Amino acid sequence: MEPGVIPMPEVGDDDVLIKVQAVGICGSDLHYYEKGAIGSCVVEFPFILGHEASGVIERVGRNVTNLKPGDRVCMEPGIPCYHCKDCLTGHYNVCKHVRFWATPPYDGCLCNYVSHPAAFTFRIPDNMTFTEGALIEPLAIGLHAANTAGIKLGQTVAIIGAGCIGLVSLLASKAYGATKIIVADVLDKRLAKAAEFGAVTVNSKERDFVDEVMRQTDGAGADVVIDCAGFSATMQQAVACAGNNATVVLVGLGGDHLDGIPIEPLSCKELTIKSIFRYRNLYPTAINAVSAGLIPIKDIVSHRFKFEESDRAFATCLKDIKNVVKGVIEF
Repeated sequence: MEPGVIPMPEVGDDDVLIKVQAVGICGSDLHYYEKGAIGSCVVEFPFILGHEASGVIERVGRNVTNLKPGDRVCMEPGIPCYHCKDCLTGHYNVCKHVRFWATPPYDGCLCNYVSHPAAFTFRIPDNMTFTEGALIEPLAIGLHAANTAGIKLGQTVAIIGAGCIGLVSLLASKAYGATKIIVADVLDKRLAKAAEFGAVTVNSKERDFVDEVMRQTDGAGADVVIDCAGFSATMQQAVACAGNNATVVLVGLGGDHLDGIPIEPLSCKELTIKSIFRYRNLYPTAINAVSAGLIPIKDIVSHRFKFEESDRAFATCLKDIKNVVKGVIEF
């Protein structure tokens, strides 16, 4: 087989064949590209990256009735087993048998064609671009974070981290009604993007984030804190800047362990600590919100590349982290 050439995927009775049009570059893709592993998930080469995708249906399996050739679609990348307790109780995102694109041993979607179950393939309207369709995947994470936090109209939300996931959490929080959003990061380009979306921004190398949250809330603390970094230091900050009866949601997985989190504020402030893993049942919501103009997801994109430039795309996203907010490969 020639380098870079793979067979056309087979299309099962319940699947659709999709010609890929756009693929977002995720932090996990970059980690596999650079390190070859994330924890116990180790890449065996050759390996195809990419899990944020959209495209056009070219063929449908004989059991598929809700989709047809020519439909513009985006694809939810994790395929659960459908049979375990988690799947049957609606929590398919934590299915232990899930097959997730670009998570070893399963190849991703950075290729011309993919076959995918129709049940996890969603039509996108004509007023959405393929790039917006690909970004439905990270947006679903932000929506899941906001849902899990139970954000309500008028609340103050503090977000630690202004990368892609921090920004989609910002956009989701705003869509759910948060009226003051305070965002911390150490990269000015990301903070500038957060400011474009209406957030109060803090470069935590220059100013104390906890102090700023307290100043912005007249000492009350945030109603919701979303940690999109996931280090011991950031979770300590999250607990410190949370107000009484606040909810803290852990989204990022930056560290292997969380240490040094004081027990007293957890108890005395009656904090609720939650975590999320990916998302579930949120693609239709995300598509509708973007289509209706409620969430300007396309505005997080800072760099666009052609499929033929994939090597340069990954190298740029790794080496130019100060300037790259979100990269997308367009076919």
